Amino acid sequence: MILYTDRLQLEPIGLPLVEAVLRGDRRAAEEAARASFPAQWPGPDLVQRAFPAQLEAIRADPATRLWGDRLMIPRQGPRRVIGSVVFHGKPGAEGVAEVGYGVERELQHQGLATEALRACLEWALAQPGVRAVRATTFALHRASLRVLEKVGMQLVDRLEHELLGELLILELRADAVARRSC
Repeated sequence: MILYTDRLQLEPIGLPLVEAVLRGDRRAAEEAARASFPAQWPGPDLVQRAFPAQLEAIRADPATRLWGDRLMIPRQGPRRVIGSVVFHGKPGAEGVAEVGYGVERELQHQGLATEALRACLEWALAQPGVRAVRATTFALHRASLRVLEKVGMQLVDRLEHELLGELLILELRADAVARRSC
């Protein structure tokens, strides 16, 4: 299911795209996405953050591991991937999904991450059994923290990372969204 916002199409990430990205086959990845990728995307850092599970684990259950993962593609102009919203698999029995996102560096600070994340959160929280969506960011990453705050996430915990400092855990609960809708 494609999600649409004012400026973006958020298209599901499928197994063929993941396989192509993990083996470094840009041509196959672009064919699977039916869109071009920026020269630096997806780089090894993004691949590590987006797909930390081994390919065999993803192949064994792509519907669970790739649950909700989407590419950001602009609705206007050339068909190209400008970022992604990636959940860390389908929520388990506790009903909590974890999410991460990224936008091509040249397009940051334009509200695209907020727009994409908001649409993906609405979708996720409407799925059966999902009670909350959680995200983590370092306190020093002000832009990321601002995106999470703009979509309504609330601080629920703080952890200390020995090298990078304070790690913030934010959450958006389905019941909080339902109360705002009333």
